[in-house]
Amino acid sequence: MSQSSTVKVNRIDQAFARVKEEGRSALIPFVTVGDPDLATSVEIILELEKAGADLVELGVPYSDPLADGPVIQRSSLRALQNRVTIADCIQTAKVCRDKGSELPFILFTYYNPVLQFGLKRFFEELAAHEVSGLIVPDLPIEESGPIRELADQAGIHLIPLVAPTSKERIARIASGAKGFLYAVSSLGVTGTRSEFAANIEEFLDSVKQASTIPVAVGFGISNAEQVQRFSGLCDGVVVGSAIVRKIEEVLPHLGNPEQKADGLLQIREFVRQLKA
Repeated sequence: MSQSSTVKVNRIDQAFARVKEEGRSALIPFVTVGDPDLATSVEIILELEKAGADLVELGVPYSDPLADGPVIQRSSLRALQNRVTIADCIQTAKVCRDKGSELPFILFTYYNPVLQFGLKRFFEELAAHEVSGLIVPDLPIEESGPIRELADQAGIHLIPLVAPTSKERIARIASGAKGFLYAVSSLGVTGTRSEFAANIEEFLDSVKQASTIPVAVGFGISNAEQVQRFSGLCDGVVVGSAIVRKIEEVLPHLGNPEQKADGLLQIREFVRQLKA
């Protein structure tokens, strides 16, 4: 068998090609893996897929999440209290796949857990567990060379963040990006917002002009109106804190076997409304 015939097309590329053909933008939910527990995270991810999610970010709980606001901080704390590790988060992708999920999974983690895990072993595990992409918010482009090389060898897309303050760095960040460029809609940490960065449309337009791959926007997008607004400007929309907050709201249901189905349904309907 020739080497070229064994190369797999990354699921992220497939997802963006599909939504482009359908004339729409991708919806990319974020969840903190292990909140409220690993088994329920799997059930939540499967509900996100039923609701129409196109890709899913799997958040690795971390004790010092510099880019995350209070909602995701609380979810990380709940997961850490369950002793959820980065290995558990990677395994969750495989469990979902074994249950029939076709979603592209993107691991969202800070750099320290990756470093502690061991870079070579980390990318071997991502590939073995069918994780398609990686976001490391505290890894600047100038220091990403070694991890980018390993990601490329493993067929994993290392997805960079580009912010309104990136300015002259936008072209450099875009030049080595794969999968999609993650455009940060607002300065500061994650969290739901009613207002976004000034001149956000101009910023997103400059990112799209610099990029040869899809551009997704995130940070603060929390309702259907905002999703619709940014869908017209980008190839994908990431919704994180609003979904994690919905999970937090239905925690009493998720912890009660008799009410769990209703709690999962509420999460699905919330995401379905974002999609609609």
